[in-house]
Amino acid sequence: MASQRAHDASGRAAAVAWLMAAVYYFYQYALRSAPGVMMPQLSEAFGLTAMGVGSLVGLFYYGYSPFSLVAGVALDRLGPGRVMPVGAALVAGGALLFGLGDARLAGAGRFLQGAGGAFALVGAAYIAAKSFPPSSAATLIGATQMFGMAGGSAGQFLVGPLIARGVPWWQFWAGMGIAGVGVAALLYLALPKARTPAPRGDWVRDTIRSLRTVFGNPQSILCGAIAGLLFIPTTIFDMIWGVRYLQEAHGFEYSTAVMRSATVPFGWILGAPLLGWISDRIGRRKPVIVGGALGLLGCLTWILYGPAYVLPPYVLGIATGVASGAAMLPYTVIKEANPPEVAGTATGVQNFLTFTLSALLAPAFAWALRTASGGTQTLTHEHFQTAFQPLLWGVGLAIVLTVVTRETGPGATPPLPIGARAES
Repeated sequence: MASQRAHDASGRAAAVAWLMAAVYYFYQYALRSAPGVMMPQLSEAFGLTAMGVGSLVGLFYYGYSPFSLVAGVALDRLGPGRVMPVGAALVAGGALLFGLGDARLAGAGRFLQGAGGAFALVGAAYIAAKSFPPSSAATLIGATQMFGMAGGSAGQFLVGPLIARGVPWWQFWAGMGIAGVGVAALLYLALPKARTPAPRGDWVRDTIRSLRTVFGNPQSILCGAIAGLLFIPTTIFDMIWGVRYLQEAHGFEYSTAVMRSATVPFGWILGAPLLGWISDRIGRRKPVIVGGALGLLGCLTWILYGPAYVLPPYVLGIATGVASGAAMLPYTVIKEANPPEVAGTATGVQNFLTFTLSALLAPAFAWALRTASGGTQTLTHEHFQTAFQPLLWGVGLAIVLTVVTRETGPGATPPLPIGARAES
């Protein structure tokens, strides 16, 4: 009886910890996507062109990528209770800096938002890996991304109407900074502080050894590349340029463009947990990733080249989000392909590899748009098609890379044991 009560209490504590991590992820994702609905206001406030604002907003990923490695190693060493509240506080400070109206401070604030935001998904995935059975791994990570994309959707379809009604952009960022302080406090109170023994040996050497283990596994590199290529249509095309694309390429009014763009992260809310659940049910990862990527490829082709008024409103955006939810499955694969004692490091490496692509390509797409338009402020449908056509090639490459990876799901033949290192 006592043992059962202790087990139940431990399960409840794990569920609360995971839920708080998911709320943190919701918060940082709302901040990640919000600039997409206030591009004109930010251009005026900072004295930058639309392309300049796009590059400024993309600084998020310059913080997010390297600090994913820091988050993974810190979680393995110190536990989520000692690490995640600090990350949330960094996001809150970054939001406050962004709202001050100075371009340099905004750049620093955007970097801090990314640096602190890296601890959210890595922390939630760490809690899922350490506290729940492996048979639910893909479902839980998909559910975590559901919270994140709910935040991404809220950062567009809730914030957009506020801006349209005249709420000053800086007021939004100040309010979100204060809210972030509350999130950090709740994480500090809710997450258990692991009673970790004093670290033995050289922690620098241990950290390097963990990173070498994960980076030295070819499966890890493939997972990062696949997820990165599947994320870019959402992180760059939709969340930075989606509203402006719909306004200038298809002539939608601002409010309609915001609602249509927000359906992509809303589709993730459905697709990430659904595809994770399907993968757990069939015990395979690769078929679900390939199926989602093929669906994403078809949706992107229609968005760039198909007529805008044939399909019912919002259907294409939701379908795009559902299909691109397959980008979360490599987070499960990388944990299954590496030893369990480096679970946090593996997720951190995955985040680093995934969003390094976004960090590098966000300014590249802004440059491509500027080049296609000849530097003019007015962008046409053809300009967007020229600049974002590489998205299609990227998704195609993700499909090829998925085919050459080794299956890690429990239904693989022969099965790959959890924690075993896979060679491509």
